[in-house]
Amino acid sequence: MRHFLYALSALSLLAVGAAHADEPAQGETSLSPETPEILSLRDQAEIHDRWLAERLDTVVPALMREHKIDMWVIIAREYMEDPVLSTMLNSTSMRARRRTVLVFSDPGNGEPVERLTVSRYGMGDFFKAAWNPEGGDDQWARLAEVIAERNPEKIAVNVSSASAFADGLTSSQYTDFYAALDPEYQKRIVSGFELATGWLETRIPGEMEYYPEIVRTAHSIIGEAFSSRVITPGETTADDVVWWTRQKISDLGLSPWFHTSVSVFREGEPEELAGDTVIEKGDLLWIDFGIVYLGLNTDTQHMAYVLKDGETDAPEGLKAGLRASNDVQDALISSFETGLSGNEILARARQKAIAAGLEPTIYSHPIGYHGHGAGSAIGFWDNQAPSDKGTYRLRPNTAWSIELAAKKAVPEWGGQEIPFRTEDDAFFDGKTVRFIDGRQTRLHLIGEE
Repeated sequence: MRHFLYALSALSLLAVGAAHADEPAQGETSLSPETPEILSLRDQAEIHDRWLAERLDTVVPALMREHKIDMWVIIAREYMEDPVLSTMLNSTSMRARRRTVLVFSDPGNGEPVERLTVSRYGMGDFFKAAWNPEGGDDQWARLAEVIAERNPEKIAVNVSSASAFADGLTSSQYTDFYAALDPEYQKRIVSGFELATGWLETRIPGEMEYYPEIVRTAHSIIGEAFSSRVITPGETTADDVVWWTRQKISDLGLSPWFHTSVSVFREGEPEELAGDTVIEKGDLLWIDFGIVYLGLNTDTQHMAYVLKDGETDAPEGLKAGLRASNDVQDALISSFETGLSGNEILARARQKAIAAGLEPTIYSHPIGYHGHGAGSAIGFWDNQAPSDKGTYRLRPNTAWSIELAAKKAVPEWGGQEIPFRTEDDAFFDGKTVRFIDGRQTRLHLIGEE
């Protein structure tokens, strides 16, 4: 019954996002939304643990049974976190301590997956302690006993050359783990690639209830950064805007997952400008910005125009460039299909965009626990051909940064070509891609306030 309820609730994710956003399916985001209230750390911890309980009860069993894995062992040492284990710790555990070992064992016959920790310190109610160090047992020996007692056919560990997300078991820990096992169980070790990737990429209903608030928070910071409250033409530099965003994130009690980038496109300048470049009237601005809140990441690229004296809108050529980028977005999100590889989606989207007369560059990626998240790449900014990173197949209930560019000549700038780069976060429910908090369809206008 639990799995049925999970599947049913997953189908409701799209409706949840729609009710929250109050915008049509692919409608524009507000360019200057108010910043949602940031929850207290105590409230964030309560949400974290509630999500973790739901994920452990639903996502892990479903993945283990789908991939016919009856035991998953995750091992990490303090300050050498496995990317998966670090997302399975409750709000007060926070980090691996000494050596943290988590064991998932599926007894079969529809019984619940057993969750154990063979570790010095407990894990609250999420994992049952299976080792008493005071009894004198060696940790590795006790782990080997736990495995032998359950006699699994396949023992998945996080070792993979295909993905860093499934490669969190260090060489020394693998060597010691392997040596502790009876030779019969050594032969049963397999890669946990599918489990690690599936765990990290899957978004649950509880997370998607809050993700619009998280993305809206990022949009609100960009909206303020691209306004006269922050930018004074002739005085403010690109780096001033960069560091304003970093300070704003800190003031809100949040974290960035990468350093903000701000660039300036200027009529007559063949290259984009950055750093100590002073922003002037008539400039086109671009920002790449991301935050981490409630354990989930955002990744956003928006563009803005600095109005000249007497202007009330951007030149039509710049607005046409943004529309071209939106058209590439449409080509991409309409190409999503469960079971296709990232390479296949890339090829579909590029074919549609080029047939429509566009010049696309597509480099989209999953997002969630990590900014560049687990799952399949859909192109790279410097490689529009199929790649090894694009072979993984698309799964439902995954979040994506729809990141891309459309090159467009701007008539008002003498035909100067500009890469109109945009990025907004979206959710794929298995059938439809929906922007979590809308997408940019109008340029931010600086100086209209």
